[in-house]
Amino acid sequence: MKKSLLIKPFLTKSYPAASYGSGIYIYDTEGKRYIDGSSGAVTASIGHGIPDIIGKMEEQSKKISFVYRSQFTNSPAELLAHKINEAVNSEENYWSFFVNSGSEATETAMKIAIQHFQEQGLFQKNKIISRWMSYHGITMGSLSLSGHKLRREKFVTLLEDGPNAEAPYCYRCSFHMEYPECNMMCALDIERAIKRAGNENVAAFIAEPIIGAAGGVIVPPPGYYEQVQEICKKNNVLFIADEVMTGFGRTGKMFALEHWTSEADIIVTGKGLSAGYAPIGAALCKESVLHPVLNGSKSIMSGHTFSANPQSAAAALAVLDYMNKHQLIEKASLQGKYLFRKLKKLKQSTPVIGEVRGKGLLAGIELVCNPVSKKPFPRKAAVTERVINKAQQKGLLIYPATAGERGYEGDAVIIAPPLIVTRKEIDEMMTILQAVFQELLQELCKEGHHFVS
Repeated sequence: MKKSLLIKPFLTKSYPAASYGSGIYIYDTEGKRYIDGSSGAVTASIGHGIPDIIGKMEEQSKKISFVYRSQFTNSPAELLAHKINEAVNSEENYWSFFVNSGSEATETAMKIAIQHFQEQGLFQKNKIISRWMSYHGITMGSLSLSGHKLRREKFVTLLEDGPNAEAPYCYRCSFHMEYPECNMMCALDIERAIKRAGNENVAAFIAEPIIGAAGGVIVPPPGYYEQVQEICKKNNVLFIADEVMTGFGRTGKMFALEHWTSEADIIVTGKGLSAGYAPIGAALCKESVLHPVLNGSKSIMSGHTFSANPQSAAAALAVLDYMNKHQLIEKASLQGKYLFRKLKKLKQSTPVIGEVRGKGLLAGIELVCNPVSKKPFPRKAAVTERVINKAQQKGLLIYPATAGERGYEGDAVIIAPPLIVTRKEIDEMMTILQAVFQELLQELCKEGHHFVS
């Protein structure tokens, strides 16, 4: 076999080669079957090898697969923008700016927010406020907003200052208080951050409605985003919701922000938009956000070669149609309740599980050395990595996350199977997880760790 010249996440690690996928399963070239318990990177939300999607993509490829956005529009992209606007379910129209990924969608949202104020003559209003324990993308702009220390540290000298506010992490409250007596200090911290920067300088606040990889699926308390929206309005600051991981049914709602009675001015999407069948992301912005541009320069200063690509748009359209036809959002809510019952039962017999949290089919498991004190494992124990590797060896793919008071010294994993998952398949996942944790506990005990049940 020839030496690999492909740059992979770890250059010297040996990875199995994927051969094909079917439903919630992936098969490697050796014939081994894996349950895709994380939908890849929380992306393949309707499963693999769906004939309906493949057929629509083939149909589009016979027409045209690429046009340049400054020369042509195209029917799939135009129709997709209307479909997404209907999906947002707001009294106000949302316009779509299509890009290739969630990172690019975040960059575009930043530019739209700043340009919104520039076109009104407010040129100093160009800062974006964000939270610690967050992840908004790997490009320099989106990484500057990300409060994910491990992903920032190699490039910190190139990044803008930030993040600025604390995360709504009730399991490990930064203010050492408990909800609801805390009066949501985490929300008030956003206002403090805006005031420190000067609201005359702040264009937007960005947040993942439910924190993903940077916190192991942290769900803010009731009333949090209603308060955030009020803070943003009071300070003439736009609210950007990063729904790259949570959008398009993942949490049992079309968008995770629907779990609260609030609306974002700009929504960032990716991943589930095409369910991994083609690269596509989007920045969705309220028509009122575009008004200054429509009345001014009439052009958003952003764009990529493959923006509004007809092939990707056709894939995303097929995914949305498939989701509606098979009521996958409703199924995500229903199956999610079953998944959480199983995970909470697993927690009762597993002393390394500190908390199980999430919504719909997006579940986070925080792993601790002591569930009473919530003490994390030392980094050298590599608990997250061990759980991920053991699960993969046993045929279950799950996703790594970070956790802990400072957002990086703790361990967590994410369970996020495709929305088509059945109870039988969830049971199969739980059987493997139980075996993984039993094996892990035995190893940790031999290494001298002691657990409180």
